[in-house]
Amino acid sequence: MGFNNTNLTAKDRIVLALDTDSLEEVERLVTLLKDYVGCFKVGPQLFTSCAYDAIDLIKKLGGEIYFDGKFHDIPSTVAKAGSNLIKRGVTTFSAHLAGGTKMLTTTVKVARETAKKFNMPAPTILGVTLLSSFGQRTLTEELNVKMNIDEYVSHLTYLAKESKIDGVIASASEARKIRKEFSDEFIILCPAIRPTWSVVNDQIRVVTPADAIRSGVDYMVVGRPITAADDPIAAANLIIDEIEQASKTVEV
Repeated sequence: MGFNNTNLTAKDRIVLALDTDSLEEVERLVTLLKDYVGCFKVGPQLFTSCAYDAIDLIKKLGGEIYFDGKFHDIPSTVAKAGSNLIKRGVTTFSAHLAGGTKMLTTTVKVARETAKKFNMPAPTILGVTLLSSFGQRTLTEELNVKMNIDEYVSHLTYLAKESKIDGVIASASEARKIRKEFSDEFIILCPAIRPTWSVVNDQIRVVTPADAIRSGVDYMVVGRPITAADDPIAAANLIIDEIEQASKTVEV
């Protein structure tokens, strides 16, 4: 099942990051938390350690999967990678918008064709704007991009819309502008979610679950605040409560 932004519950909005090398830890977390989060994020760390064994295990345990591969390569390579995921039952994945419209449109076309051929749900492809570990200095001095972060993210989001990408991955600090400029049907996934009671770690552009909701975010990636908690279920419930309270203050 792919992402959508219709009739989402607070639980549905939580994407739990399985940033681990261990299948045993995957089994523990999915079994414990599948009723408290919407889906599970499989990223490079887990996939390079456990490959499709992790994906098959999550599916066996009844969990939904978001594959955060952040693909960025020539069009045919990214399209084939997306197609391979769909054949294995994973229909939601990410690609870097900086890969350009040719890469993005080719990936969308092949993904939809593959899903139809194998009688799978329509795929959901999300575009990565700027990694949450990047600040303005990195963007300007290292990448030599002569825009501020808001302008750069907005520019990439236009590329996503032109390429028929389903949504973007962006910080809540940029999400408010994205939501104003693009339709409500456009999905926004926010990484680097840290409740006020959690440690920030290595990300820079972090926000709370409440801030994300007020900014128009649909889904939010949460990792260590839940997975490293002494009581992961209690931590998940705290975030669910925060989302529910924030949702009541959002204008309809």
